[in-house]
Amino acid sequence: MLEEKNDNLQFADGANLDSEKDIIVDAINSTNAEDSEDTTINESIDIPLLNYDELSFEELNSELEKLLHNHKVMAIREHAEAIKKAFYHKYNELVEEKRTVFLEENPDAYAHDFQYELPIKNNFESTFNDYRNKRSAHYKSIQDQLKKNLLERNQIIDELKEIVNNTENFNSALKDIHSLRDRWKSIGPIPKDNYNHVWNNYHFYLERFYDQLHLDREARDLDLKNNLDAKQKLIERASLLLDETDIRKAFRELQTLHRVWKEEIGPVPQDMRETVWENFSNITKQLHDKREALQAELRKGEEDNLNQKNEIIISIQKLTVKDEMSHNEWQKSIKEFEDLRKQFLNIGRIPSENIEESWGAFKETTRNFNHLKNNFYKDIKKEQHDNLLKKQALIEQAQSLNQSTDFQTVTPIMKKIQEDWKKIGHVPRRVSDKLWKDFKTACNIYFDRLHNERNKEIEAEMLNFDKKKEYLEDLKSFELKGDHKEDLDAIKIHIENWKNIGPVPQTRRHIEGKFNKILDALFDKLSLTKKEAELVKFSNKIEQLIENNDGRRLQNETIFVQRKIDEIQSEIFQLENNVQFISNAKADNPLIKEINKNIERHKDELNLWKDKLTQLKNLSKNES
Repeated sequence: MLEEKNDNLQFADGANLDSEKDIIVDAINSTNAEDSEDTTINESIDIPLLNYDELSFEELNSELEKLLHNHKVMAIREHAEAIKKAFYHKYNELVEEKRTVFLEENPDAYAHDFQYELPIKNNFESTFNDYRNKRSAHYKSIQDQLKKNLLERNQIIDELKEIVNNTENFNSALKDIHSLRDRWKSIGPIPKDNYNHVWNNYHFYLERFYDQLHLDREARDLDLKNNLDAKQKLIERASLLLDETDIRKAFRELQTLHRVWKEEIGPVPQDMRETVWENFSNITKQLHDKREALQAELRKGEEDNLNQKNEIIISIQKLTVKDEMSHNEWQKSIKEFEDLRKQFLNIGRIPSENIEESWGAFKETTRNFNHLKNNFYKDIKKEQHDNLLKKQALIEQAQSLNQSTDFQTVTPIMKKIQEDWKKIGHVPRRVSDKLWKDFKTACNIYFDRLHNERNKEIEAEMLNFDKKKEYLEDLKSFELKGDHKEDLDAIKIHIENWKNIGPVPQTRRHIEGKFNKILDALFDKLSLTKKEAELVKFSNKIEQLIENNDGRRLQNETIFVQRKIDEIQSEIFQLENNVQFISNAKADNPLIKEINKNIERHKDELNLWKDKLTQLKNLSKNES
């Protein structure tokens, strides 16, 4: 009785598993063993893989539903897993961001207090469960069929073994052998774990049958010749694959040729077995070398892609190196971040062993960027809320004052409100326009009323200007009578009349200068002391400032008078101090006389400026 061969025996074609070529062939056989179990191999080749990382949650769910509805379940397994991975990557990132914001906004909360529901997640999980159920049902169907096919193939091996071991007339059994071979070809795939073992047993008994088929050599040789022709055609087809530009396609077809060589074509003449196998394995090695070169090129491309992704991760890290960043700087960084993120996601494949590490580093960098961004805008949000309250308070203040008729008091307040508004920073964009509209309206109501009032005042002031022009013409004919008191009273009456006419527009105040020149000329003709004339003119000047409501010049005048008093007092003190340092000083000493004279002159001047200060204080007090 012949014993069954195990998986470690050499192939009948002379394959040596220790050689480089046969290591390659062995790898192809292993792949074919795995593929034999998969009835949907290459079904998904024409279904494009999208860049699922760029799709939204809704788009990912819709894409999975469309694939599940339009294609076989095993044809979309790569797509379904890629969609699932993209969905949960996006979901986990979203949840992490929401959790971070929640804990930042609720510092007293715990991590388990955070709850977040994404409705589309339930829809997606339901769709993916449908896919998984269909896939499981399909796998069960495949496993049942694989087991059935295994039983049928083992049955054929048993029948073949029976023929080899118990048949005396091999010529008559040849017909049965052909029938068994046809049945063998028609049976589908079997479990990959049994693939090599079953095939080796089948070929072992088939070769034993042909080795024993010596009674009808002509029929045996014809069958061996037909097998040789079939294998030579496979060699010819394999040689054409060397010119195929699509190396992956060529290698997939080479796997098919190996499967046909192994499963569907029987033995060839003994003296040709080694030659045909050598030819076939040589072509296999050449195609394998081309595939290895392609894979090396692809590997280099993947490594280049990995380097690009690493550089992008570093670039994202550099976006937030500053300790303090403004809103505009953050907006610029956010735009750069989005561009870098798209670049990262659009870069092609990277080495499989680096996928998780690269993706993890990208997620960590992205999470850090978003954390810093969220912290910044959380502070901005609080600051904007504070600014909102400040602007609302200014609006309320402006609205409470915009109907006031006390323009002199309210106008500086309203101007300060406008200045304070400019100093307040940004507010939330959703209310910014409305706040500005309310504030502008409140201010415009007041200042429109103010301008209307000012226009009325200007009209009245223009009438005053016309009256003062006429008065100046009349004043030119005024002449002094020579009586000091009567002339002084007359001048004072003119001053009072001029004052009673009222103020003139700012642009027409040059008329006051003309009036003052006439007064100066009249005072010069009077027999007034210099001090009296100076005080009368000064009094008139101050009254005009008060009349014109020129508080700034009035304040400057007060400061100037006070400074003159301080300067004169300092000079008097210095002169008196100088006298003390003159030795043997006598009253009739010419130098002493000159210094004392200067002291008296300065004291007279000091009294004049003190009288001016008194006038300022009295006039200001009367006005207030």
